[in-house]
Amino acid sequence: MTVDEVLAQLAELDDPKVRAVNERHGDDHGVKLAALRSLAKGLGTQQELARNLWGAGDTAGQLVAVLICRPRDLGEQELDDMLRHARSPKVHDWLVNYVVRRSPLAEALRLRWFDDSDPVVASAGWALTTDRVARKPQGLDLAELLDTIERDLSGAPARLQWAMNHTLAQIGIEHEEHRARAIDIGERLRVLEDYPTPPGCTSPFAPVWIREIVARKAG
Repeated sequence: MTVDEVLAQLAELDDPKVRAVNERHGDDHGVKLAALRSLAKGLGTQQELARNLWGAGDTAGQLVAVLICRPRDLGEQELDDMLRHARSPKVHDWLVNYVVRRSPLAEALRLRWFDDSDPVVASAGWALTTDRVARKPQGLDLAELLDTIERDLSGAPARLQWAMNHTLAQIGIEHEEHRARAIDIGERLRVLEDYPTPPGCTSPFAPVWIREIVARKAG
């Protein structure tokens, strides 16, 4: 299937009601994610098609590209360029979660992005740091991470703040020796304390998030 054929199928799947909801979150596409995933599953892994779809610049097409690419075949500079052009929140999140995290270059990119002057790029570095806190904390200075969070969390732009807050919560959840300090930082900074949380979901307010997940794991 060609790029034009994929984009034509996505255009047929576009639902104005879905688009209106997505646009409120900064995502300019109207394709239900289940339909988008189904289309990608039918295509299978196609690296060249993925590159061409990404280059077309269509948000729904880029989401399909993320699902059909082969992460190991993407170089560090290519992934860096992709992230810097992924301005849609959903494309950004899927690129980090489905591609970069599965790449052997994940750690190099984490270090490259962590202190980037672009807060959206830096948020990807923090997302990868959260993953390391949970899965492979060896070599991370968790106390230093908490120092940085304590200093910068309150004034960080929204997407970077969200990612830093996730790291804060993950440190508290996974590392008992740092839990009290993580909770204390959250309680003093009050970041996301009033974030609207649907019934049955966990609040992103770090002290609540930490205590709830720790309690679940214990019981």
